Amino acid sequence: MVAQEANAKPVGRASSPPQSDRPQLTAGRSESAPSLRGVRVALLNFREPGQSVAGGAEEYAWQISIHLVGQGAQVHFATSREPGQPRSERRDGVELRRMGNRYLVYLLVPLWLLARRRRFDLVIDCMNGIPFFAPVVVSRRTRVISLIHHVHDRQFYAFFSRRIARIGCFIEGPIARLIYRRCRTVTVSESSAAELRERLRWLAPIEIVPNGSPVARPVARDEVPGDPAVVYLGRLVGHKRVERVVALAADLAGDWPGLHVHVVGRGPESGPLAARADEPDVAGRVHLRGFLSEADKNAVLSGARLNVTASEFEGWGLTVIEAAALGVPTVAYDVAGLRDSVRHGVTGWLVRDGETLADVVRLALKELEDPRTRARMGAACRMWAREFTWGKTGASMTALIATELDVRGSVPPSRGAAQ
Repeated sequence: MVAQEANAKPVGRASSPPQSDRPQLTAGRSESAPSLRGVRVALLNFREPGQSVAGGAEEYAWQISIHLVGQGAQVHFATSREPGQPRSERRDGVELRRMGNRYLVYLLVPLWLLARRRRFDLVIDCMNGIPFFAPVVVSRRTRVISLIHHVHDRQFYAFFSRRIARIGCFIEGPIARLIYRRCRTVTVSESSAAELRERLRWLAPIEIVPNGSPVARPVARDEVPGDPAVVYLGRLVGHKRVERVVALAADLAGDWPGLHVHVVGRGPESGPLAARADEPDVAGRVHLRGFLSEADKNAVLSGARLNVTASEFEGWGLTVIEAAALGVPTVAYDVAGLRDSVRHGVTGWLVRDGETLADVVRLALKELEDPRTRARMGAACRMWAREFTWGKTGASMTALIATELDVRGSVPPSRGAAQ
């Protein structure tokens, strides 16, 4: 549900001291990992990265898949299918199987897995609010790891009727809690793990394997309009609340008449956002950049003073780390996931209870006027981003899988071709 900013008080606090605790890769920090040669893995995910509204969860699942292939595993990635996409293809060594739309995928993928229930050694069941119920359909000797980025209960109420939302919450909570109680669960942040335990009363053991981040390559600084320029990077979907970022061009016009907002991404909200960008109070100062190549995206990020996200539902905040890798701090709400990826007062600022997004962005921009503060925070951002690589993430997941399979004595031999 959308957080209320009514009756909020202006920001008037000093920055918190640096946090000394950092997320630990509980399955191992080493880039090296055991071999998974001959292991057959099915990874079940709602979307895949090539789809139009794919986000950080899809990138995480794909990077894990690539890493497992590199360790010798044979990975089948089962997901939904968008119009025009082939039903199957091989990409980066991963066998892609696409089936069903955003709803039918939850029926067709379990049926696909049921028909191949004895052909996989391990299933990674990614739960995007609704699980694929892998423990119900696979053979008893097939191990299942549940992957949950964050709790979705509030998203159900934000997007569906109360009746449908209650059903979704019942599936995500009591039903999934029972079915996956013996399956090791992976999540991406301490606060997501806490929400699983506290809000879903999760019974299974939980491991934290944070996101990685692409290596930030040097780019030519783009001449990004705005003095200052702020950027939003991510999917253009309702729960990201991008309209609040766009509104900053009007909300802060009195303090920062030269402020411009740059929106990088694509999604179903692009139409409404384009209409909002044409309204008189922000016209000419909001730039919808659309989907950009990696180099162009980094050029825009590098030219911005501040990255801003207004999302209330995140397991981590991959775009926060992407911006940090380029020395750009972030303002975000103090919600699960984002409170882990943003180190308040060190690599950015968190919007706490009683504060508005505009108030905290105003404070951040004022502090960043000082070149020394910009240099200090930029260096802290880059150092923080270096903590997270896809190599570490993949090695952690590989070690976890090896541990799961070793429960039965040894990494199993190959068993028949999975189709």
